[in-house]
Amino acid sequence: MNSALRHSAAHVFVESLEAPTPDPTDVHHLFRVLRLRDGEVVTVSDGAGGWRPMVVAGGALEANGDIVREPPPVQCTIATAIPKGDRVEWMVQKLTELGVSEIVFLHCVHSVVRWDVARAAKQLERLARIAREASAQSRRVWLPVLRGPISFDEAAALPGAVLADPDGPEVLRPSGISPLVVLIGPEGGFHQGELSVSMLRRRLVDNVLRVETAAVAAASVILTYPS
Repeated sequence: MNSALRHSAAHVFVESLEAPTPDPTDVHHLFRVLRLRDGEVVTVSDGAGGWRPMVVAGGALEANGDIVREPPPVQCTIATAIPKGDRVEWMVQKLTELGVSEIVFLHCVHSVVRWDVARAAKQLERLARIAREASAQSRRVWLPVLRGPISFDEAAALPGAVLADPDGPEVLRPSGISPLVVLIGPEGGFHQGELSVSMLRRRLVDNVLRVETAAVAAASVILTYPS
């Protein structure tokens, strides 16, 4: 990571890097919550790989460097059953911090939590805000994509799809497949019909994991030691 990003006093997302204007929520956070002072550096990003340093001056931000374009990161998609309660928020936050490029929500045979169209729209909007906040905290310049829910069959058909299976013949490792899509099942496990689909199956650990733990574990393996 560029040192200017790592050591900035704050990181926010804007619509335009040529004329960066933080939204009112970010302005409140920068100047009322963090109480940034003149001379402190803030980085801004368009969420699509571009960013630039700014400096606080007179209660506003002024350009303090050129626009930088970063190459796309390792492409990693976690396609996961939806955890219960607020565990989905924790999962999205941690997957974002790790650097997952896409989070896809699944409806599996054994799924307990299911979203209809209206609920999915509200949940995705709310979770996108959480992902944006986590991206700012972790100094990401590429915002993750959140979508779904889709069916297991749709997810299994995605290029590079790998099934996280406790009985898989090998441990999940970075494989050189790009993009790589790891399917995480519900806590009741994948249905036998889903397990019969012809695709790569890899195990994470020998222990039984919660949905959100399995999702984070899979992302950690892929993104910590990419091939």
